[in-house]
Amino acid sequence: MTRLTGWGANLRADCVLVEPETPAEIERRLDRAGTIARGLGRSYGDAALNAGGQVLGLGKVDRYLAFDESTGTLTCEAGVSLSQIIHDFGPRGWFPLITPGTKFVTVGGCIANDIHGKAHHAQGAFSACVDAMTVLLASGEIVRSTRDENADLFWATFGGMGLLGVVLTATLRLRRIETTYFRQKSIPVKDLEAMLAALDEQDKVFPYSVATLDVVATGARLGRGVVTVGDHARLEELPPALRAHPLLISGPPKVAVPFELPELTLNALSIRAVNAFIQLRLKGAPAFGHYEGFFFPLDILAHWNRGYGRRGFTQYQFVIPFTDGLRRMREILGAVLSSGELPFLNVLKRMGKESGGLLSFPREGYTFAIDFPVRQNTVALLRRLDAMVLEAGGRIYLGKDSYVEAATFRAMYPRLDAWLAVKAKYDPRGVFTSDLGRRVGLVPPLATLAKAG
Repeated sequence: MTRLTGWGANLRADCVLVEPETPAEIERRLDRAGTIARGLGRSYGDAALNAGGQVLGLGKVDRYLAFDESTGTLTCEAGVSLSQIIHDFGPRGWFPLITPGTKFVTVGGCIANDIHGKAHHAQGAFSACVDAMTVLLASGEIVRSTRDENADLFWATFGGMGLLGVVLTATLRLRRIETTYFRQKSIPVKDLEAMLAALDEQDKVFPYSVATLDVVATGARLGRGVVTVGDHARLEELPPALRAHPLLISGPPKVAVPFELPELTLNALSIRAVNAFIQLRLKGAPAFGHYEGFFFPLDILAHWNRGYGRRGFTQYQFVIPFTDGLRRMREILGAVLSSGELPFLNVLKRMGKESGGLLSFPREGYTFAIDFPVRQNTVALLRRLDAMVLEAGGRIYLGKDSYVEAATFRAMYPRLDAWLAVKAKYDPRGVFTSDLGRRVGLVPPLATLAKAG
């Protein structure tokens, strides 16, 4: 048994970890008593945990299979990471079309979560850049899935958290770039109304936008913070110093958190200090920024999750509709910041239209994500927030979640029954299972599976 955690390190499980190196080996080693695939372990909660059962670590199934230089179409195995793609194709003038807040995620993980980034309002989720995939089913059959071929499997796999089969390969489109830099600007705002107004206005001009709240600002100042917007810089726009190396690629992190820090290091004083530093840094951002700082600011510090201590942390991310969004967001943020908990890193963004993914998280509205160190009252606060998000017509993101209950999840995702029908079609015996799947009702409990077997 191997003790595994999600990135939040708040949930832990002893699992039978196997790490095949080829698609053929995946099929041979598939445990039909229950298994789940795992990439680089960057889902925050229990999505890639399977207590007492098998976990297929796919980090070694990471080969490129084909690349069309004229179109930027890449076919690769699912264990390929975005970091790997940036490293190998960035110097050739190509970049992932859709990127989340870290580059240390696999293509398979991006599909399972239907990840999104700072440009969802303009470019959509990861499903927008994937043309085809091959999936290993519970039966041992490998099927090709596209928008036209096995389309039900295609759309149920995006956001399906790995519970329909193992994605073996994917064909995706990369973005042509002239530089690895971004033209960017920072807009300080005084309160939540000004922040939402700035996002609404700037999203009409810039494809990338994100806001960061000052977590110590409450009352009339609630929502004070900085909105950062940007776009890919063209070569002719760069200042001479940057133009000399326009496709610069960063190396691995040079600094790491060496171990899980004592909980006493994360307190109201330290959070205020870090929060002040972040706000100051955002306000002073240069006119041109490297992709590393623009997309992946936390990747410069390896194992940064250890900073939350032995009990770990959870990231709570939700989206609520634009309709009545200011009032609803003010109520939810007010509950967060007045809770007595220690909220920390946060981002606020606008989202665009839903993809075809049956369980994909993004939908039109405002999305907010905030980290909480796990403490005695954290789960109770999250239950309260779940109720408020549900009342507002919103939903939470499974890729970040650790605690939502099955009934709440069902109420948040109206296409759940359609997804369950696809699950019954392609995996009737529930071979693909996980702690998350059992917790939110995507798969039956283990006892039920044992009786069915």
